[in-house]
Amino acid sequence: MSDVSKPGKTVVLAAGGTGGHLFPAFALTEELKRRGAEVHIVTDERVDRYQQDTVADGMHVVGSATFSGWNPFKLLRTAMKLGDGYFQAKKLLQPDFVLGFGGYPTFPPLHAAVDLGIRSGLHDANAVMGRANRLLANKVDVVATSFPDVKNLPEKAASKVRLTGNPVRDKVLRVKDVPYPDFEYRYYLLIFGGSQGARFFSDFFPAALAKLDDAFKSRLDVVQQCREEDLSRVREVYQRAGISAKCQSFFDDLPAIMSQSHLVISRSGASTVAELAVCGRPAIMVPLPHALDNDQLLNARSLVGAGGGWLVEQKDMSEARFAGMIRDFFEQPSTLVAAARAAKSVGQPEAVVALADLVLEGA
Repeated sequence: MSDVSKPGKTVVLAAGGTGGHLFPAFALTEELKRRGAEVHIVTDERVDRYQQDTVADGMHVVGSATFSGWNPFKLLRTAMKLGDGYFQAKKLLQPDFVLGFGGYPTFPPLHAAVDLGIRSGLHDANAVMGRANRLLANKVDVVATSFPDVKNLPEKAASKVRLTGNPVRDKVLRVKDVPYPDFEYRYYLLIFGGSQGARFFSDFFPAALAKLDDAFKSRLDVVQQCREEDLSRVREVYQRAGISAKCQSFFDDLPAIMSQSHLVISRSGASTVAELAVCGRPAIMVPLPHALDNDQLLNARSLVGAGGGWLVEQKDMSEARFAGMIRDFFEQPSTLVAAARAAKSVGQPEAVVALADLVLEGA
């Protein structure tokens, strides 16, 4: 692990290794680099599939683990991993500012920053503050949020809150002004279940779309992100149904595909909701069920409340209901056009600028 101490402004961003945590960090990295800062990202081993998406000066994997259950041996192992990560981070850290984006990999670098007297902060992308951020919020200097009212915010941290919005990456900003596509011969539908994929999406949506009538199916163009192990069977369902579909486990140009879509079907992680709004694309959002804090449910409600999409909980989704929604939307496209306009109205393309200002002012 290299020492990131160099002359000038140096910022360390700490984030869990999922897209929901990393994408805002990558977005901020792009903006900070434009302003001449040196940026390093501290995360976990899950970052491998995303490394090509960042312009950071360095990527550093430190020891971390998630607390789950009350098994004493697992708790001890988790504590030891976090402790190891703390000492790794302490050797690494000599920046001007450390900002965490949530997830337990933020624990070691944020605790090290506090102990070393380095200015620090958190960004929480969701409408419900995550567990790791809740445990750190009282220790850092500033807390940036994406929503004006964030649930589970520690009372002592309330005075530190600054509303910035959720930053989106340059590849999203580049397509934010792409006009909503016309309805001529084809219906363009994008389906994805978040950065990790979703088994339910692979099981449910291809089978539901296959039940539409042949004339309608002949006009559908579907792009679907699937887990690697689901690809072959999903492709087979679409092929048997006569539906044109492109299925992959990962799309590195997903924002561009989103901008070309009439309708998106997705989970409602904070980054997904932010990108939908900036691009101005309507969505049927199916929040991740059984989430500890129902964060995706509340994220979705923010877009639905503006008229930019529809919320259907997974337990309430049926093939008949979904097929009916798809048919109604595409047969009455004015509904989708109005929802696209509403989604766009609550987009925050300037969020990355606001967050960069906050970091550099504190550095």
